[in-house]
Amino acid sequence: MTLRIDKAGGESPYNTILANSLYLRENKVTKILDDSVEAVGKAVSWIWIILISTILANVILRYVFKQGMIELEELQWHLYAIGWVVGLSMTAKRDAHVRVDIIHSRLNHSAQVWLELFGLVFLFLPFILFVFISSIPFFELSWLSNETSTSANGLPARWFIKGVLVFGFFLLLLIGVSRLLRVLISLPIACKLSNIDSDRNQ
Repeated sequence: MTLRIDKAGGESPYNTILANSLYLRENKVTKILDDSVEAVGKAVSWIWIILISTILANVILRYVFKQGMIELEELQWHLYAIGWVVGLSMTAKRDAHVRVDIIHSRLNHSAQVWLELFGLVFLFLPFILFVFISSIPFFELSWLSNETSTSANGLPARWFIKGVLVFGFFLLLLIGVSRLLRVLISLPIACKLSNIDSDRNQ
């Protein structure tokens, strides 16, 4: 079943809401947060091409020229870490993470929004805040000690990759705040949709 409702804020007059999808409204603040994370994600996504090129170069050097480089090996996992940690926030923004859920799809729209609120407040945001706060001294110690690779020919500035952890979870925190705001402004209309759905089923 498809319901159509008016959207406030001078946007398009109608928005199609599928009964089996979670509709969350937006405002200017959430749009700024989402667009900022999206822009960072798209910029960093090019890092996967650099990673593949680095892997190919390392393989050619090792198996064709019989010469391995520890710098390239460390660069590989640095690039992978950057792409993966930053990619988490972009995937969360698009709500593209795999969800193994046998309950959510069976709930009405209002219950889905309430469940989303519960997950954000008691699961997602506390975990993101915990990791974000815990990673700051982890990065700070590396920065103050000017930590480098433990390998003789390894990469310098080990603090940089540890700083990516702080940055990545900061982006996730922005997405969590944006998602929470969207849920809060969606609750009234979600209840209205549930009432309409209940009336139609009677």
